[in-house]
Amino acid sequence: MRRLASVDMASSPQPETLSQQCDAPSPQPGDGLEDRPESRLWHITLSVAGDEAPLADVRRALEQLAHDHPFLLTSRYANDHAEIRYWEEARDLHDAAAVALRLWGEHRASAKLPPWEIVGLEVIGRATYHQRVAEGYGPPPATPVGVHPF
Repeated sequence: MRRLASVDMASSPQPETLSQQCDAPSPQPGDGLEDRPESRLWHITLSVAGDEAPLADVRRALEQLAHDHPFLLTSRYANDHAEIRYWEEARDLHDAAAVALRLWGEHRASAKLPPWEIVGLEVIGRATYHQRVAEGYGPPPATPVGVHPF
């Protein structure tokens, strides 16, 4: 079962706290979990683009996606592209990227998202994200949280 995490930029949970919040089972001898790598937090930036759509429809769709999946930090949009940023909990970069690449397509119908294609994906570890922000480069902190025009 996939567990999603919402992250407040002011007080990001530590990985061990996140595991506790997600009710992760403690490894028991013989259950196979002791060999499983621990989940980590990955910062995801998903960029989508396509034919123009009415701004009100794009905003409403992104707001619905954020309502259905409160792990989304922020979405920025225009009439022909959007960027979604959020934190994903996954074992490794490959798992985080796979989940991110499915997000738009899996929720296209339920959130009435535009029929755009994914044109960009960035997946970086939590430590790298915070290092970039501290050094003044990389993605700016996701504030204000929510759905906003570019």
